[in-house]
Amino acid sequence: MASVRLTRRGRVVVAACLLGVVMAVAAGGRSLNAVVLSGGVALVAGYLQVARIETPRVERSRPDDGAVGDTREVSIAFHGTAPGESIASPFVARVTDGLDDGLDGDATAMSTTVGAEPVSYTVRYAARGERRFGPVTLEATDVFGLFTRRMDLADETVVLAYPQRQPVPARFRRGLYADGALGQSRQREEFDRLREYARGDALRDVHWPATAKHDGIVVKEFAAETDDRRVSIVGRTAAGEGDAAADVLASATASLGLALLADGVSVDVTLPAGTVAAAPGPTGRRSLLELTARTGPGDPAVDADQDVLVVADEADAWLRAGDSVVSFADLRAEAGERAGSDGTDAVGFGDGTDGIGSEDGTSGVGSGDGTGPVGSRDGTATGSPIADGGTESAGSLDGGERR
Repeated sequence: MASVRLTRRGRVVVAACLLGVVMAVAAGGRSLNAVVLSGGVALVAGYLQVARIETPRVERSRPDDGAVGDTREVSIAFHGTAPGESIASPFVARVTDGLDDGLDGDATAMSTTVGAEPVSYTVRYAARGERRFGPVTLEATDVFGLFTRRMDLADETVVLAYPQRQPVPARFRRGLYADGALGQSRQREEFDRLREYARGDALRDVHWPATAKHDGIVVKEFAAETDDRRVSIVGRTAAGEGDAAADVLASATASLGLALLADGVSVDVTLPAGTVAAAPGPTGRRSLLELTARTGPGDPAVDADQDVLVVADEADAWLRAGDSVVSFADLRAEAGERAGSDGTDAVGFGDGTDGIGSEDGTSGVGSGDGTGPVGSRDGTATGSPIADGGTESAGSLDGGERR
């Protein structure tokens, strides 16, 4: 077979056999016959063993989707030519699994016995987006290590690497929906359901009997808290920006959207890759993560009003809510300061002590008195690509932009 090649050891054996033949012919030495004969037998046996190997079927375990930086275990098993059939004659081989540029793992030249135990390795999601495994390459060898045969097995697996999630202060989040929901949220007479604890839930809402029966914390949710509260988010990259800005946009949008979903607030998210309407719960979270994982640079060119406009370049993202503009870096810093100062959850406290649950029902977002999330009296963020006047539409790429 053309795919069967000599290894370095095999070439040494061939050279030794040829040298023995030449010396035997020249000198007539019979003592060299044993070397030549044993080497020739090994070469023939090794070639036949490798040449007769049937190409196996490969089955790779699909690792779960995850965020950038997550690690997963990948397992590769081999079967006979028919589905579920075991390999009649296991053979020694080195296995290499193809990984795209967004995956990091030691998946090269893993020695194993094909047909025995599966081979496994650990992979890390290094970049956001669709990540591909495969194809699998086998380099089979005979028992003497004289011949090798390469087999490329066309098997691909696709996973999604989600953007990294960052904490978002409860003060900013709740200001996006508190005006319309704060009065209703105090009507706590009508119980609605039990649900898993989410960041920002108040301690008073923990349902202790149900928590005792489950591995995690269970909280009570009231009918007023499940009213149709929605926040619309539109995101785009600044003019001329590329994939690096898209990564920043995806992280900022996913962080804000997931935090709002954890608060029980539905979100309508529009990005260059499409639009999703996500409701609180696993399905809504997954649809949001899938959109942010796949989005690239660009402008969705949406003319409708939105509650939050996110504009990103490769350095940072800026969020405009009403007349106020705040950088995503400032939000992360604020969340970190809250977590470090009082030990509470950086994503939210849920007990009305974080500056949103004031008695007058006012919100800190978009205020012009310096109490908003930006902390500036004019409601703008220095260095923001969003126009100062607050009149820029989501679809505008050049109107009023500045660096």
